Amino acid sequence: MKKNLVCSLMVATLLWFLMFAPVVTLPFGFWWAMSGSAVILMALALGFGGKPPLHFSINEINMGVGFAVVLWCIFWVGDKVAEWLFCFARPQIDLIYSMKDGQDPLWVSLALLCVIGPAEELFWRGYVQRTLWAAYSPDKAFVITTAVYTLVHLPSCNFMLIMAALVCGIVWGGLYRLMSNNLTAIVLSHAIWDASAFVWHPF
Repeated sequence: MKKNLVCSLMVATLLWFLMFAPVVTLPFGFWWAMSGSAVILMALALGFGGKPPLHFSINEINMGVGFAVVLWCIFWVGDKVAEWLFCFARPQIDLIYSMKDGQDPLWVSLALLCVIGPAEELFWRGYVQRTLWAAYSPDKAFVITTAVYTLVHLPSCNFMLIMAALVCGIVWGGLYRLMSNNLTAIVLSHAIWDASAFVWHPF
């Protein structure tokens, strides 16, 4: 179990380095790389973690949408505060959004909604945090998963992206810590927030 988890986290770290490190030039587009990485993570999660506890219902959908809206509002406030505090905030945020320049918004939305968002959540919370929970404790699992989720974004050398990952990790990891039976809602919130923050209503 631990060996599989460590290997999976090493793969995730490598993938995030290849996608985000400024010293790496991808031979294909970022969104293809991100989608492919998400598929790899989901395959690892399902292969090593087994079937995730997903339960689709109107209540799960409503919670997922609600969580996404609340997180978007948190980031809206954070965006204003960051611009006030840091002179580099806006340029770094614009650099993140430049990843979708020249891309079809529909394609990016579908990638985030149907592949990237769900796969990331199934991996980080549905596999990593759930596995650590069983091995250690809910609190340790939350702290370790959030820390690693944040650290894999370090190669980007983008402070705003790293802080965004930290906030998202705390929110989604915290939700899973409090309501692990509602993983479906957390998966939906990740997918909806991704599409909202990057395409529908960017900051």
